[in-house]
Amino acid sequence: FMKENEIPADQLDSGKRRVLVVDDDEAIVDMFTELLERDGRFEVRTATTGYDAGLLTHQFRPDIVLLDFKLPDINGNVVCRRIRTTPEFEHIRIIAVSGVADPDEIQELIAAGADEFIKKPFEIDAVIGRMAELLRL
Repeated sequence: FMKENEIPADQLDSGKRRVLVVDDDEAIVDMFTELLERDGRFEVRTATTGYDAGLLTHQFRPDIVLLDFKLPDINGNVVCRRIRTTPEFEHIRIIAVSGVADPDEIQELIAAGADEFIKKPFEIDAVIGRMAELLRL
């Protein structure tokens, strides 16, 4: 019925948690995509800019965002703030992942609404474990 009437079916609940990976490092995006999809509990979409992250947040409606702090257009704290100021996105968990070690910038991310900060380099199993905890899987 939906296909015949050109109604998008991509938002139907697959039972998987939706993850938006936002990072301009292609290797990190590919790694997260491969490992999270292989895990079987996640459906993954990716963005390489803060602008694309905003668009995909509205379209894809992720349950959790893995967000790099240093993006080519805007910093992750801006993306966090935009998500947190949109009432329909209050359920979205945000894990900031960055090589930034400056305590002030980390605090800025947390103040902007990140649920967690994980420093690069990281153990992928620890990131997936933390995602599972935040999503209550």
